[in-house]
Parts: sequence; C-alpha cells; structure tokens
Amino acid sequence: MIPTPELGHLTSQDYRRVYEPAEDTFILLDALEADQERLQQRQPRLCLEIGSGSGCVSAFLSKVVGATQAAYLCIDINPEANRCTRLTGDANGIHLEAVRTSLVSSLYPRLRNSVDVLLFNPPYVPTVEEEEAMAQSQADLSGAWAGGATGTRLVDQLIDGGVVEEVLSPGGAFYLVAIRQNDPPALCKRLQERGLDAEVVLARRAGGEHLHVVRATKAFVHQR
Repeated sequence: MIPTPELGHLTSQDYRRVYEPAEDTFILLDALEADQERLQQRQPRLCLEIGSGSGCVSAFLSKVVGATQAAYLCIDINPEANRCTRLTGDANGIHLEAVRTSLVSSLYPRLRNSVDVLLFNPPYVPTVEEEEAMAQSQADLSGAWAGGATGTRLVDQLIDGGVVEEVLSPGGAFYLVAIRQNDPPALCKRLQERGLDAEVVLARRAGGEHLHVVRATKAFVHQR
C-alpha cells in the first residue's frame, strides 16, 4: 500500500484558502494505486494535474510512477494552491512545477500530444451559474467546489473543447473525479465520442456523495 503524501507542513490557515484533501481526493489516489502496474508500464514522461490544490494527488502519483521518472506539472488558478503545491513537493522529495493558470489555457499549444497522465478532481458541486462564475473569478477556495448547473462546467470545457484528446499523448490516460449528479456514464460517452476509450474504474459512496473515477485513454496510432 502506497502511503498518503506527507501534508503536515500545511496548516489550518492554508486550508482556509486551499481545498483540504477529502474523500474525493482519496478515491483518486486509490484509482491511481490500482493502476500502478499499468502506469509504470506506460513509463510516463509528463504528468499534468489540473487544479492541484494542496499538491497531494501529484505527490502521490510521483510515488506510483517514480519521482525521477517523469516531470510533474501542476496548474491552479489559486496562487495559494500554487504555493501549497510547491511546499508539498518539497516535503515529499519531489519537484512539483506549480503554474498559475486557468485550465491549460496558457500552456495548450506546447502540451499538444505530450501529456502521459492527466489528472482532474474538478469543482463538481452543482451550483447556479452566477455562483460558479463568481467562485472562479475570485480564484480562492470556493472555486474548488462550485461547478455550475450540472457541476461540470470546467469539465465541459475540457471535453467539448477537444482539450483532453489534444493534450494526451498516444496511450496517455485522463483520470477524472465525478459524482452521481454529474452523470459519469454520460461523461464516459462524451469522451468516447471524442475518440477516447473511457470507463468508470472506481466508485464508492462517501457520506451523501456517490463518488466515481472515470479513466479515458487515448489510442496509439499505428503507422503502416
């Protein structure tokens, strides 16, 4: 069993500004650990986490595939999350490159066909659109949970904008956390319509939420 990353350096003050790892975080860690052999065989060179928050997930991924095996790029619109992510990397002996940006907007052209592992535990709580827009514009803790009318506004941007299949390398995998209200089967279908092999790989109930992890994989292109 792979231990949860060291987070003792983060304080209650930090968690007033940055999302504290919770059950949705831990189901993603469990999905990555279950795929350890698959991920190690893939030998990823670039891992990208969208919305890194505390840095817990990327630090854990480094334990799965190797701290020196890949580069770990962590993006978040919240500057406090960038700071906490760097500290978590330091505390766990891994360099986590923290970049402040919204989704992959400022990095998109350079990331095309190059991301071997893409991670996203998005803001998935259904909220009114005005509340979600305000939360994202403030770039603070509220942006970690407010997800728009269906809880999938940012996910919709990634899928419908073609970002997922564009940034993944051939054979690359996208891991996405969702709740039942987000309609995980529909998310899988939409990813499949974009040419990806998508399925729910882990599901569990945590309190009042039914959590799911969707994995979508980009096919290798075979040259004749």
